[in-house]
Amino acid sequence: MTEIQRPGALYQQVAAAIREAILNGEFTPGAPLPSEAQLIERYKVSRPTVRNAVAALRAEGLIEVRHGKGSFVRSDGQPTVTLERRISRASDGQFVMPNGAVWDEAEEPTPYRSHTTKATGQLLELAEEEALFGCDRLLTDPASGARAMHRTLIPFEVAEGIPQLAEAPGQQPASVYGLLAQAGHKLWWSETVRARMPLPDERTALQLPDATPILHLARVTHGTDDRPLILEELCVGADRAELAYRITADQQPARRTRD
Repeated sequence: MTEIQRPGALYQQVAAAIREAILNGEFTPGAPLPSEAQLIERYKVSRPTVRNAVAALRAEGLIEVRHGKGSFVRSDGQPTVTLERRISRASDGQFVMPNGAVWDEAEEPTPYRSHTTKATGQLLELAEEEALFGCDRLLTDPASGARAMHRTLIPFEVAEGIPQLAEAPGQQPASVYGLLAQAGHKLWWSETVRARMPLPDERTALQLPDATPILHLARVTHGTDDRPLILEELCVGADRAELAYRITADQQPARRTRD
């Protein structure tokens, strides 16, 4: 192949050429990228130039490096797990979540005491530094190996009114919902989803490839008078999971007529 001649730094030219080869299907998803020596010969450039080009493509998320194996084109396949976000209630009053049986706990849950931050306080409609019970879980999907991080935050003032919750704040979310309902709350949920780049500890725990964003879900359980009761946060690699929702139409309030 003739030496490439394009505007921009040389490593950017090489990165553009490799990118083009990936996008036109010459280097297929999941396949190994040619070795450094092969890329040097193909593009007639130095080793540092090839390494800088590969680093640029890693930052873009087009390729991933597998330690001891080399560089591979990132797969463009469908997500490996679908997260059903609906909540149902069985005839016996127990709350059921479709994905409840899918995930295994990779580690023992970690209950702890914490406090609200600016972000969590806004979601719970509390000031900063309000006392919370927290519980962190690291989950794995046995079928695909996908990992997720789940966090439950329960304000002290909510737990204090429910002795079983104050004594064991690390219960599964469905069990917490049941205790809240038994305490007289008519529950409903709101949820927001955003994509962001992971923090270093999140990237390590979720075993994410380079340049992979996460989906961050924040679910608030509301009770009487629409009061926020608990907050759950779920983080999962955006390359591994997709979200599915059942959407129903709310009933419009009846219009008041003049007498």
